[in-house]
Amino acid sequence: MAEDIETDKPGIKITLLGQSLGLFLAISFILCVLFDLLVPSMAMHTAWQAFLPGFTWLSLPSFLLGLVESYAYGWYIALVWGSLYNFLKARSAG
Repeated sequence: MAEDIETDKPGIKITLLGQSLGLFLAISFILCVLFDLLVPSMAMHTAWQAFLPGFTWLSLPSFLLGLVESYAYGWYIALVWGSLYNFLKARSAG
């Protein structure tokens, strides 16, 4: 495991960042859906509908779509932010 984190190559490993951010957003989505089901008076599903194209409240296909889209957003952030970070780090190193 330690060899996955430490590398000779400077910068962030995009694959690890993508997996961790994707899982973080997917877990957050699941927790928010559970919260909405437990406390409907404080529901946040309208926010999810704005951020996740095709997501509606609540059916199994819609839930799975929201889960996949949440995970994909994590990868999008990792690819863009991680690449920018690695580029700027390499550039600042000379």
